[in-house]
Amino acid sequence: MTASPDAGRHAAVVIVGGGPVGLSMALELAFHGVGSLLIEPRAKVEHSRPRAKTTSARTMELYRRTGAAAEIRRRAPIPAEWSDEVRFCTTATGHEITRLTGVLGLELVNSDLTAEGAQQVTQPIVEEVLRSLLAERPSVATLYGSRVIDVDLDADRPRVRIEDAEGVLSTVTCDYLVGADGSRSVVRAALGAHYVGAAAGRPNVNITFRSAQLGALLPKRRAVHHWVLNPEFPGVIGPLSLDGTWWAISTGTETIADDDEAAALVRGLVGADIDVEILATDPWQARMLLTDCYGSDRTYLVGDAAHQNPPWGGHGFNTGVGDAVNLAWKLAAVLSGWAPVELLESYEDERMPVAEQTIDLAATNMQALSIDLTSPELMAEGAAGDQARAAAAGPINNAKRAEFYSLGLVLGYGYGPNSSDQTPSGDVYLPVVAAGNRLPHARSAAGKSLYDLLGPELTLIGAPGQAWVDAASRRGIPLVCVDPSSDGFGAIEPDRLVLVRPDQHIAWVGPSFANPDTILDSALRGFVSRSPAPSPIS
Repeated sequence: MTASPDAGRHAAVVIVGGGPVGLSMALELAFHGVGSLLIEPRAKVEHSRPRAKTTSARTMELYRRTGAAAEIRRRAPIPAEWSDEVRFCTTATGHEITRLTGVLGLELVNSDLTAEGAQQVTQPIVEEVLRSLLAERPSVATLYGSRVIDVDLDADRPRVRIEDAEGVLSTVTCDYLVGADGSRSVVRAALGAHYVGAAAGRPNVNITFRSAQLGALLPKRRAVHHWVLNPEFPGVIGPLSLDGTWWAISTGTETIADDDEAAALVRGLVGADIDVEILATDPWQARMLLTDCYGSDRTYLVGDAAHQNPPWGGHGFNTGVGDAVNLAWKLAAVLSGWAPVELLESYEDERMPVAEQTIDLAATNMQALSIDLTSPELMAEGAAGDQARAAAAGPINNAKRAEFYSLGLVLGYGYGPNSSDQTPSGDVYLPVVAAGNRLPHARSAAGKSLYDLLGPELTLIGAPGQAWVDAASRRGIPLVCVDPSSDGFGAIEPDRLVLVRPDQHIAWVGPSFANPDTILDSALRGFVSRSPAPSPIS
């Protein structure tokens, strides 16, 4: 246990739940100079169940600011450049039917489009990275091995009751409470919020296993996923490391009786009698759930406490990290005194639509799964089998495209009515400089990321003049002014300014003669579009 609260202890922010979203919340708060207390029942991170396996390009961009992205890449067993492909096959060692390249944002490493590419890495490794970074932040107290048993929201400040591993009870009050405690959230229950939605799709079983022989039997052209379209053994297999640790999903399987049955399923997916050591099995069924309230006043929900969606496409935990960063910078701004409390009202307004879009895309992916892409004809040998597999390639590519090409959602979601109107579930991302959008990324001739020029709080891009500096100083707003052309980037449109939020989304775009007092006041109350049109400086 890293910290032990005394009775009556107070914290600025208490975070209930220390999975990747709760840890990201604590790290983001610390990045903005605000301390927190994080409470997580698991004393140690368990690696036998990999959970999420794709950290998206957008999440890696957000993690870049805190040093987490570089450390995740350093610890990831599979380098990002190892493969950006998925294949569809009769068995993992059998006939290949088709293949998709440049998937899941893995091809975006060193791209002009993003500051970071995606990374294949398990959730436990991400958690260990975040735990190690938090251990270096003295403003963050962590109670690993403790759990919250009660939440009281009736007083002026939220109060949580904590039980440690020895059964010792303590109470902590806080200015703000964040529930990152998953599907059985005690914070959500205290808020009186409820999930809307239901389970969806077929049952599945995750299998984690080791095999020394499998790697040598797979095609030399690498893939991060091997989708098996065998009617007898449908599912997916992929590597967790380059030294023989693997994951598999047996689709349509409700339960597994024992390790022998799990090993038989793996061999069926592989199509060969390989060595198999079962490490863990985990039955599950996809859920598409969204809470009816993200919080208010002094209590908020993030991650799975607010929404759940199927893993197909790799959006679940990444959506939760987006929640954490959005809420954390706003809490930090309010607690630090440079933003009004009204700013917090924009959290639900901004993040709930993103979860809705993600769930809609998950529904599309679930529909693709419901299409039976398996058939006995695909398993046939000789000319008949070759013909069936060739005919199936196009329909498979079309059915699975939305799952593996979704940069319109990953990078293209915007906040507020002035954000771009590109379809977020589309496979193409169109960078647009508009209020609410993610700031379009660029690289200098030397390869430097535009995002590395941004300050930790608000950044004004362009040639603003002294009026903006003075307006920010009067309000105590931390503002960094940046002229990208001086760092080897192309000049922006003359006489135009771009105000960027701490989460790399654009707060405002407008002419250099706009009144900074009006813009700054409205930007810190939520959507800029809610305020009157900016007036010139008098």
